[in-house]
Amino acid sequence: MKRRTFIIQSAIGTAAWKDIGSNLPAPNFNSSKKVKSVCIIGAGFAGLMAAHTLKERGVKVTILEAKNRIGGRVFSHHPSSAPDQVIELGAEWVGQSHELLIGLCKKFNLTLENNQFETHLTLNGQYFKDGKWSLSPDFDKFWATKKTVWKTMPEKQKKKLDRTDWWRFLSDKNFDDRDLMLRELMDSTDFGESIRHVSAYAAYAEYAESSEKNEMDLKIKGGNSQLTEALSKSIGKENILLSHKVKNIVQNKNGVQVHCENGSTFEADKLICAVPTFSLRKIQWAPQLPEIMVDALAELQYARIGKFPMVFSEKFWKQENFDMVTDTPAHYFYHATKNQNVPGGTLICYATGDKAESLNSVSPEQRKSIILDALKPAFGDVGKYLKEDLKFYWGNEPASYGAYALYGVKQWFDIMPTLSEPFQNTLFAGEHLAEWQGFMEGALQSGKDAAEKILGN
Repeated sequence: MKRRTFIIQSAIGTAAWKDIGSNLPAPNFNSSKKVKSVCIIGAGFAGLMAAHTLKERGVKVTILEAKNRIGGRVFSHHPSSAPDQVIELGAEWVGQSHELLIGLCKKFNLTLENNQFETHLTLNGQYFKDGKWSLSPDFDKFWATKKTVWKTMPEKQKKKLDRTDWWRFLSDKNFDDRDLMLRELMDSTDFGESIRHVSAYAAYAEYAESSEKNEMDLKIKGGNSQLTEALSKSIGKENILLSHKVKNIVQNKNGVQVHCENGSTFEADKLICAVPTFSLRKIQWAPQLPEIMVDALAELQYARIGKFPMVFSEKFWKQENFDMVTDTPAHYFYHATKNQNVPGGTLICYATGDKAESLNSVSPEQRKSIILDALKPAFGDVGKYLKEDLKFYWGNEPASYGAYALYGVKQWFDIMPTLSEPFQNTLFAGEHLAEWQGFMEGALQSGKDAAEKILGN
């Protein structure tokens, strides 16, 4: 059973909405009345995929995007000091199991390149090359059997995992402190916050169901925004309206009315709301969203992730597949210009949680010093090679105030199904409703699912 299906079937579902006395008419997206028009809020990958799917079936689509650019949390960038380089300030990786995204790349003739890394480590001021460090034999044994254990684990036991966090789950297995610290350093880069805040169910499921590199396998040549551009062209850019921030939505038996802050109004048969929960909460709804959904929107947090690219004139790390975990505030480095035949290269310092917030808040000189100091145990003083240092802190990004959704303890089987429910003529989409969070594949699949539900598939 698909993990998201298991979540929804195991949780509150539509019945809970009725129990709280919302008295809403049950949405019927498979009605005999053919849907001719759909309004979509958000031009991220969920909204773009929904529009692409509907337009291919002859449905009129209009996408309303609050920003002045398309792509949402997919954001390819060319540094000013190295315009021939392309780095990702947002979503980075395509996994081997990401069938929808891989299929779209084939459809649009986009090339996927290997983007796997071999991890180095800096710990207590000491540098260890890839292959020269490891976790304990006990932990390695546990990790090697995780997929088999997960497949045979009773669903009741899986659900129980949601009642604790990933760090406590591992500590209860009596792994040593070094194992726990290394898992904290590595796994927090996946979830965007300390593993003390992550549901053990969410973590175990992701690692048991993903590829060997945890879906950090591929990348679109020329930047992931190549897919943004291809999808927008297939939809028709005239159907994507930028700088149209939605203010309020009115629904009735005939359809929806969407009112924007700039005074524009749009009508459609159905609506797909494909924005992060922070933006969704700012919209005024008539009738109002059910209280259970409002509470769920308020509970779900997004991970604080900062990307701090360091553009260097020389590729002193030598290896194309270089990345490195550190126990410093700089946290994690990876070669962001892998496979790019360009002078020099860029390392992205990738920090999460409190580390990301601190690196964002200190002065530019302090930040530069912290990041360069983190590289010293491995490479010495590399400041002479630095051409440009950048930052993009998702924790302050106005649409989401975070990079991607973070499901904490006791949230998988409550919040996820609540936010997945339709509301009258509206369906919801986004990576926060995907099998797991933080990947383009999840956003795309969520958008496609919403569109197909409208089409009656």
